[in-house]
Amino acid sequence: MWIADGWKDYELLDCGGGEKLERWGQQILVRPDPQAIWETDHRHPGWRQANARYSRSSTGGGHWDKHKLPEQWAIGYKDLRFQVKPMNFKHTGLFPEQAVNWDWCAQKIRAAREKDPGRELKVLNLFAYTGGATISAANAGANVTHVDASKGMVTWAKENAVSSNIPGDKIRWLVDDCAKFVEREIRRGNTYDGIIMDPPSYGRGPKGEIWKIEESIFPFIELTSKVLSKDPVFFLINSYTTGLQPAVLSYMLNTVLTKKLGGCVAADEIGLPVTRSGLVLPCGASGRWSMD
Repeated sequence: MWIADGWKDYELLDCGGGEKLERWGQQILVRPDPQAIWETDHRHPGWRQANARYSRSSTGGGHWDKHKLPEQWAIGYKDLRFQVKPMNFKHTGLFPEQAVNWDWCAQKIRAAREKDPGRELKVLNLFAYTGGATISAANAGANVTHVDASKGMVTWAKENAVSSNIPGDKIRWLVDDCAKFVEREIRRGNTYDGIIMDPPSYGRGPKGEIWKIEESIFPFIELTSKVLSKDPVFFLINSYTTGLQPAVLSYMLNTVLTKKLGGCVAADEIGLPVTRSGLVLPCGASGRWSMD
């Protein structure tokens, strides 16, 4: 398992009984987590003193119960800064387990730049959300194209870029359907040295097109591979869909990329260390292709 253990401003304090107890900077949150099905004794004082708890409704959805919680606050990861705020459906605008992928992409970018200092590296981040991977890649020296269908998420990502002091010319921001954008880039002949994608399990396109990841993801990987440059550096796919196990991600990347380009593929679960128990909470899976 790839473990995101480099945080100082985020900490998974405890988890169990379908919930997790987290520290986001100075704020303590309790949120549901379907993976934490074991029991905990709830002896950590944070369970009783949390600033906010997200409770699910029996009819679907849920709500936040807040106690002295700011509307928005900042946390840092290494030299990056992100704005955090409680959203509908339990989210905060950041998935801290993704830091292990940010670090991997940043390492690949820096290594490529050291090998060829004059090379201008271009990275495409699809389904890019609030920009964690975008900002990390830009901070490592890449020029990043950030694509997400939600205008609100792109606006939030821009705020994170400003918080992290990323120069304005390092990121191109696009509110667009990811598949339609890739199709246009193929027609335009534009290419990228690195590709990052974190597709949703289910969604609808701007014209009502239905996206089901089990049916759509392999054709989309094939499509997106066509915008890789002649000397690509990496390709990363992340999934929170239960059915897409690491082996499945590995098979898809090997089928599409390794047979054509060479290189190597690795895939594994990603997770967060739990301070109280010493366990690691599984948080999805990632597949990584690189030319190394």
